This record gives sequence, structure tokens and C-alpha cells, in this order.
Amino acid sequence: MLNPIEGEIFCIDKPLRMTSFAAVKKVRAVLRTHLKTRQVKVGHAGTLDPLATGVLMLCTGHATKRIDELQAGIKEYIADLRLGATTPSYDLETEVDATFEWHHIDRELIDSVLQEQFTGSIEQVPPSFSACKIDGKPAYKLARKGQDVEIRPKTLVIDEIEVLNCGLPEEPTLQLRVVCSKGTYIRALARDIGAALDSGAHLTGLRRTRVGDVRVEDCLTLDALVEKLDTETYVSPEQAAAERLERERIENRERAARQKAERQVRKQERKCDAPPRRTSQIK
Repeated sequence: MLNPIEGEIFCIDKPLRMTSFAAVKKVRAVLRTHLKTRQVKVGHAGTLDPLATGVLMLCTGHATKRIDELQAGIKEYIADLRLGATTPSYDLETEVDATFEWHHIDRELIDSVLQEQFTGSIEQVPPSFSACKIDGKPAYKLARKGQDVEIRPKTLVIDEIEVLNCGLPEEPTLQLRVVCSKGTYIRALARDIGAALDSGAHLTGLRRTRVGDVRVEDCLTLDALVEKLDTETYVSPEQAAAERLERERIENRERAARQKAERQVRKQERKCDAPPRRTSQIK
């Protein structure tokens, strides 16, 4: 029996071209229908771009308080890059705006650049087409209006980066596996790798394969999750509230009992540590 009010965590394989918020909205609508209330919290633990697929964790009810904890987990991505060309968004959301020579790039140069410049702690400037806030507004809203966006670099950690497939010298394509910390923009990583190779690069595909201990193989498709939610039974909002109140009462009683026991122990320790009382002698 599901208890979305108290809190559930659903792990989905986000579909291509869907925003993370759209996935949240769809699941929230299904839960509202089954619970017959609009008071259902749903949030996601870590945004995935519309052109990316893979692990997206959806939290409901009181489990939304765990979002910061969940999205702080190590992440793994499979990234497809095209060398020799850049786009303003660093992926396929926008058209190519510049081309560069790429025939000087070989596998030896790629391995050297990745290990020397993109392993461990690095500085990265997030993309203009991102959710980073500029004066309280998402950077992508300003960028899509053609406004200049200046974002400060951030420190992040690349734990592992390896080449899975290299199309050179026939094709300027590269597939990487990246294990990294929270806050890493793989689009910006593609941009920086292209520049480090004395060329250009942009993402042509991105898949998040792991967040913390959750792997994409453990996830349901969004359609499969919706189908599952349609066949589940639910704890009603009223029952969930009553159960939570009872748990809080029990926890309060247990806390009070522990505090009383601790006070008694401290009192006893003070008695044991006190010097013996001196008695007067009668001569």
C-alpha cells in the first residue's frame, strides 16, 4: 500500500524531450486523482535536461525533505560528443554556431587531455542555457532572449572519465563515461573538452545511468510507473495524518523517557563525584 502523503520515492528512466518538471507534473496529477486531494507534494532530486534520458528520482510528501540528500549522490553519465563544432547551448537544443578543425585530434591526445585536465577537482562555468539563477532569474530564460549571461565558475569533482567509443579518424565522434559530483554540467564539460583539444565540441546525446546507489536498470519508464500507480492501493490523506500524529506522540514519549533517564544518570554521577562530607569529632 502506497503512502504518498507520508512519502514515497519513485525512480524513473526519464524519456527524451520531456522536462524534469513535466515528469513531476504527470506523477502529481495521477496521485491527486487517486488520493482525491490536491495537497500532494512531488519534487525531483536533480534536474535532467529535456534532451537527456536516464535516472530521475521523484519524491512525494515528507520524502521531499530528502531531495538535497538524494541529489548529493555521485552521478554517472554516458555522453556522446561531436568534435569540431559548437552550439550556444552546448547540445542539440540550438544550431551549430561555429566549426573548427578536428583532424589533428587522435586517441592519444584525448586520453592525455582527459586525465590531465578533467580528472579530480576542476573549475567549471555552468552553461548560459541552465537553471542557474542570475539576479533571481533562471539563466536559460535570459539566454533564450538573447541577453548576455555571466555565471561564476564552480568547483566540482570528476571521479572517473573514460572513453567508451572513439570515431576518429573517420568521424569526429566521442562517447564518454563520466562519474562526477553534484552540480556537474556535462554540456559544459563537452564545451571545455573541445576547447582543450584546440577545437570545439557539443553534446549529441546524454544518459544518466546512476544517481547514488540507484542505477538506470532499477528504474521504471514513466508510462510503467503511471500504470503501476493506477493499480495500487493507497493510504488516505486522513489515515496518513492520523498515523503520523500517533508516531509523533510515541516519539515524544520516548524522547521524554530518554531525557528523564539521562537526567537521573547525571544526578547519580554528580553524587558519586562529590567529595565525602566531613563529620565533626567530639573530644
